[in-house]
Amino acid sequence: MTNPSGRRRVVRVGTAAVAMVLVAEAAVWLLRPRERPIEPAPVSEGQYFTQAQIDRGRTYGDGQLWLFLAVLGAQGAVLVTLALGRPAAVRRGLERLGARPVLGAAAAGAGLSVALGVAALPASIAAHQRAVDYGISTQSFGSWLADVGKSAAIGAALSAAGGALLIALVRRFSRRWWLPGTVAVGAIAVVFVWLAPVVLAPLFNKFTPLPAGSKARAQVLRLARHAGVDVGQVYRVNASRRVRSLNAYVDGIGSTRRVVLYDNLLRRTNRPELRSIVAHELGHVKHDDVPRGLAFLILVTPLGLLFTSELGRALVWRTGVNPRGPAALPAYMLGLAIAALVLGVPGNQLSRHVEASADTFALRLTHDPKALIQVQRRLALSSVANPDPPGIVTALIGTHPSTIDRIGAAVAYERETATAPSH
Repeated sequence: MTNPSGRRRVVRVGTAAVAMVLVAEAAVWLLRPRERPIEPAPVSEGQYFTQAQIDRGRTYGDGQLWLFLAVLGAQGAVLVTLALGRPAAVRRGLERLGARPVLGAAAAGAGLSVALGVAALPASIAAHQRAVDYGISTQSFGSWLADVGKSAAIGAALSAAGGALLIALVRRFSRRWWLPGTVAVGAIAVVFVWLAPVVLAPLFNKFTPLPAGSKARAQVLRLARHAGVDVGQVYRVNASRRVRSLNAYVDGIGSTRRVVLYDNLLRRTNRPELRSIVAHELGHVKHDDVPRGLAFLILVTPLGLLFTSELGRALVWRTGVNPRGPAALPAYMLGLAIAALVLGVPGNQLSRHVEASADTFALRLTHDPKALIQVQRRLALSSVANPDPPGIVTALIGTHPSTIDRIGAAVAYERETATAPSH
């Protein structure tokens, strides 16, 4: 017969998982932009891309997707193996760290982060090499590996702090550790978003404020005034040392808020295209999309951590390790990884709403749908993207609407304005 205690644990894990997903979907509904994005007109990818470009994007995208799944599989295998208390030598080592539980958890967290990075390395190397072969990446293997090393060191330090904090909370609050954990995650996320642009980002790229007399800066500020947006600082980043793709983004909050433009973008786009891209980024500022993302995180964290707690306790009960020591950390980390993976789906759903809303903002600010269409073509070609990926792929991992949907929105706006009565 099934152990009644085991059945109860399974029910608690399942209930927490369902509640986590329901709350995340409610958060998407609550936080989606109030301004309804333009409904895309039906358009064919063959109208904007040659068959060779479409095939190239599909081939590259499919290969990178399989490598992404390989990374998930390799890291998942490591987490599941360790969470089940295997191999025995690793379990004994983690149990010995229990002599000083919080410091031991810091060491275990750093070690686990490194192990996951090593597990991902073969597929990550293959993904980088494919990006080089397809002309997307300009980075040598040595330079890429140096960046991987920096990321691994930062990840290990953050995981060490996170592991120590988690076990300290478990020891202090037992089953209710997820309540103060929610407060800690929210505070850490706000500080991280505030500091990352000035502390972490410069470790990987050089950021230069656009000169006061530059045409690009004048164009950004002119658009910002027209939109009624306090843009903060405008930076140029030397992205060309890594990639040939075109991009721009909004980062930071408060005193660190900024619009960042790739140097590739500034060199290779004409004035209407740059206006369209800048207007899109101004839409993110106008709509407070960085704080919106933080709000989503804060709303989904309580039940995400509750799920982590219930799954972690169930695994710890099964393996018999001390639930208050470093040996329990892999079980909790597996719970966190599953929660992050599941919550990423509604998170991406919200992101697509946000990006579509920013496109709509750009169209209404610039009144130039042709520029947005050309921008989407160039973005897709420079990153060798599939213009119209399968719906299931977009739904699960797409942070932006597909290229064809974004072009379709511009076409719909063009038709809407063409038929609108003039005043």
